[in-house]
Amino acid sequence: MRRAIEHIPVGQNHAAEMRGTVTLAFADRHRRRIRLLDDAGAPFLLDLPHAVRLGDGDHLKLADGGIIVVCAAAEPVLTITCAGPVAAARMAWHIGNRHTPMQVLKDGRLRIIEDHVLRDMIIGLGGVVDSEIAPFDPERGAYHGLGGNAQENGHHHGHDHDFFADADHGDAGDATGPIAVPRHGQSDSHRHTHNPAAGGDHDH
Repeated sequence: MRRAIEHIPVGQNHAAEMRGTVTLAFADRHRRRIRLLDDAGAPFLLDLPHAVRLGDGDHLKLADGGIIVVCAAAEPVLTITCAGPVAAARMAWHIGNRHTPMQVLKDGRLRIIEDHVLRDMIIGLGGVVDSEIAPFDPERGAYHGLGGNAQENGHHHGHDHDFFADADHGDAGDATGPIAVPRHGQSDSHRHTHNPAAGGDHDH
């Protein structure tokens, strides 16, 4: 069976023969080791050193040469239009404060996975929400692509990570089915405990 042994993020891609594409929903794109089928139905083993979040257009390098290109599947999303750049920045802050993956579209609109709780919040903040079926490719975390543990690359705060980069889903070679995506944003508030010397607890 073909083995994909290296993840090459979009923008760092190199010239190599394309051996296929694999289309996955967002919840299925955080993987380390799992048997997958490419879009032609041919199997391959994703066998990476650690779990990564696969983005639309990323390459998976095969052990015997060539690459498989990752494609984001169309799925239920909310596309958000704001009144202007200030309103969009404010909206993005509130969405990010709920640890929710978010995509910034080229035209300045925002996109998140379908979520009725966040829909109500967004409308309450003055956003216009369209329910769509579209690919979802959210912003990568600030430490994405630096290599190794984010905490080894400088100051790390618990809020600033690549959403699911600390988990290691799909570790079994023959695992199937979607990943359970952790979500903090299902309620209006959540609480973090910090070092009391640094200011104690705070709520969002």
